Amino acid sequence: MEYRDFDELDWNPSALGFGAMRLPYNDDDRSDIKEDEAIEMIRYAIDNGVNYIDTAWPYHDEESEELVGKALKDGYREKVKIATKLPSWDIEEADDPDKFLNKQLDRLDTDKIDFYLLHALSRKHWKNYQSLEIDIFEWLKEKREEGKIDYLGFSFHDHLDIFKEIVDTYDWDFCQIQYNYLDQEFQAGKEGLKYANSKGLGVVIMEPLRGGKLAKEPPESIKKIWDEAEKDREPVEWALKWLWNQPEVSLVLSGMSTLEQVKENVEYASESGVGELSKKELDIVDRVAAKYRDISPVECTGCNYCVPCPNDVAIPRNFRIYNQAEIYDEYEKYKESWDNMKDEVKASNCVRCGQCEEACPQNLDIMDLLEDVVNYFED
Repeated sequence: MEYRDFDELDWNPSALGFGAMRLPYNDDDRSDIKEDEAIEMIRYAIDNGVNYIDTAWPYHDEESEELVGKALKDGYREKVKIATKLPSWDIEEADDPDKFLNKQLDRLDTDKIDFYLLHALSRKHWKNYQSLEIDIFEWLKEKREEGKIDYLGFSFHDHLDIFKEIVDTYDWDFCQIQYNYLDQEFQAGKEGLKYANSKGLGVVIMEPLRGGKLAKEPPESIKKIWDEAEKDREPVEWALKWLWNQPEVSLVLSGMSTLEQVKENVEYASESGVGELSKKELDIVDRVAAKYRDISPVECTGCNYCVPCPNDVAIPRNFRIYNQAEIYDEYEKYKESWDNMKDEVKASNCVRCGQCEEACPQNLDIMDLLEDVVNYFED
């Protein structure tokens, strides 16, 4: 395993961090995690050098933190740093932060959370924190002095201007941003990465594979571009190495769903480093990014923040089928997948209540996009 700098912190993170957001689960019930399999995955990663485990209050319908706590028994807790997050959307009263933190410590079965983040900061959530009766920064300082929190940070989903404002408002230790070769100018983007680094923050990367999109077998139009490279690499390796190539990146989180994915990513991380991609290879990545943007109708990462839908629409699944039909130019194949879906989970069941758009960290116009899906498959 290769290790990197966490900017001003006296600790070196593994190049790869384990994101406990996409653990294996049974059927369509995200709360029914395949416990033995998930624990085996986490422990394999730790045994092979991963030293940063990331989870959060809502992951897997609030079951992820408890699973991580179980995985870190038998001496594994001492080998890693734990990161989890305060659910910004649920903080309304002065005593809410304490309620959540204490429950998280209990779920994780630990006395201290090493890296604690304000979750999914956006302009809306940022203003909410500023309007609370409690001073959230004084609270964070108090919890640190009590030994319940070590390093303080935030994860982010909004525009660059508010990102810079948040960075400049407090003496953060680190931040977490969505960043990959498709999202260089999206949300914080590359400019935000460099800005945070210039201010002394460690920068953790989430969604390095765009919800798995950049890990799939590419369509022929993308494959032709990759084939121009002198060295043959899998799509996952290209995406991860592009990130590790940049010195401002402190570590890359991957939300892995199978042991095989863990093994592959650990191997890629063990061969990672800054400045390893040539200019020609970087140009190829930029061309692939441009092509993907041309052929992708919906920029959904499959994060599942938009579900459950009050009207039972399986929003990420609808978008996934739509994207694959367009990206791979296989309408008939994915029309069959659409036809085989239960009527109650199809995009046509949307009543435009807007709850999904409030929850979407990508700020997608979900209601209009669901209408596009219906028109595409039913017109």
